[in-house]
Amino acid sequence: MNRKFFFVITAFLLMLLPLMAVKHPKNVIFLIGDGMGLAQTHAGMVKSKKPLALESLKHIGLVRTYSANNFTTDSGAGGTALATGVKTKNGMIGMNPDSVAVESILHQSEKNNLATGIVSACAVTHATPASFVAHQINRNMYEAIAADFLKTDIDVFIGGGKQHFVNRTSDDRNLVSELKSKNYKVVDSMSELKQLNGGKVAGLLYEEHPPAMPERGNFLPEATNVAIQLLSKNRKGFFLMVEGSQIDWAGHANDAERIANEVIDFDKAVQEALDFAKEDGNTLVVITADHETGGMTLPGGNIQNHEYKAMFSTKGHSGVLVPVYAFGPGAEEFTGFMENTIFKGKFAELLRLK
Repeated sequence: MNRKFFFVITAFLLMLLPLMAVKHPKNVIFLIGDGMGLAQTHAGMVKSKKPLALESLKHIGLVRTYSANNFTTDSGAGGTALATGVKTKNGMIGMNPDSVAVESILHQSEKNNLATGIVSACAVTHATPASFVAHQINRNMYEAIAADFLKTDIDVFIGGGKQHFVNRTSDDRNLVSELKSKNYKVVDSMSELKQLNGGKVAGLLYEEHPPAMPERGNFLPEATNVAIQLLSKNRKGFFLMVEGSQIDWAGHANDAERIANEVIDFDKAVQEALDFAKEDGNTLVVITADHETGGMTLPGGNIQNHEYKAMFSTKGHSGVLVPVYAFGPGAEEFTGFMENTIFKGKFAELLRLK
């Protein structure tokens, strides 16, 4: 072979290597541990009698969480940044700081004919899940947020908050009836949910929020499994957001034992996602937090006895970095330091969304 030709071909192949290395998943499962910093994660690791699913992940990074108007974000601004790639003011949902609606990764996925879903261990109208669906100036506008679900084409949503769909004070609409008219199967129990094998699903299993762990049992991992099975029927792929909501609430209460219980429960949902991704081979799983809650530290403990001592610096949120973990095609994109606004763009690029 002509030496010059050989070097030209070699150079061309070397230029192609970065492009060939990019892996594009068909599906994305985005899990958000609300309020879950490194201390909360470690508390779950210490208390758990077996390694957490999170401990198996190799692609790890750190995320900055500040909002558009505050060093310390709330879940509205934090969720909006994760969902839309836009930093906004604390308390706002799916809007930029000028109160203009911005598109979430869920909406963009819908437009590209992917199936979409949300699972949350709180009301689906609460700040984090709402950030993927709604556009409201105040996160506490629960009835307006519920009505925004009717403006989307979301395929599956499971959690609490039924009262905001039916027992409304702002108007006389019955959003459950409206969902049914849009061909949603509306269910209010896990047993009904598990019997479904397709179609659009609204799982409003609680009037307000599910109870704390261990009272709510396996709601979150089971709901995650059901959502994955339903969404994976779409041949073009799916986007699913799963929230471990009550890690945050335990942090606000400075309840160290409850934090660990909530982290372990959230990790079971992570395991459901990883089990599917490992079998499917074409699913990206990303796990992060919207912020840390409680300013939690672990100054002492006993690993062998699964014991730890916790201290807290606040009853609110803190502005510290939070971890991100990833598995599957594209996982290498989620390492190092990053802003909380990078997720939508990276998901859209990896899913090749228009």
